[in-house]
Amino acid sequence: MRAVVQRVSSAAVTVDNVVISQISKGLMVLVGIGTDDNNTDIETLTKKIVSLRVFDDDASGAMWKKSVKDIDGEILCVSQFTLLANTTKGNKPDFHRAMSTEASRQMYATFLERIGHIYKPDKIKDGKFGAMMSVSLTNEGPVTFTLDSRKFEYVDQPATGGSSKNDVATDKTAGNGAPQVSGSEATPVSK
Repeated sequence: MRAVVQRVSSAAVTVDNVVISQISKGLMVLVGIGTDDNNTDIETLTKKIVSLRVFDDDASGAMWKKSVKDIDGEILCVSQFTLLANTTKGNKPDFHRAMSTEASRQMYATFLERIGHIYKPDKIKDGKFGAMMSVSLTNEGPVTFTLDSRKFEYVDQPATGGSSKNDVATDKTAGNGAPQVSGSEATPVSK
């Protein structure tokens, strides 16, 4: 499961020229669901979104001190299967990694329910699943993060013929073999 999270001063979703959802200060979250995503992915991503410290502490002026929960902000979520596209071959995106429509609709509903459960349901807004939406936002910073429930799961990983300082190393502290980038322009290695 993948999410693109943006710190916003405002965001809105319009369908057929009608604003169906809008928020003020908080997070705009685009959510992509992969073919093999499950409740563990939902749990990982929802906790991270609600806890991610992307806001400043107004009292002290310190940056990266507060989460959306800490500032009592809002979250606008929009399902976006295109986040799972493979664009490495040719010019036409390939969406075979994205979950099918009906299964994804159920998974996304579970995602919204879970994020509302760990935060405040009245602070969680939504687009319209499967609709052609216009999304507008004012990104503060700009601040944008891409979160994956499983590192590099949705990225084709070409084999490399040796190691260099820019190869991906295995994070032995995580205990899950998830690759961690060790260089500034790292190229993932095959699993």
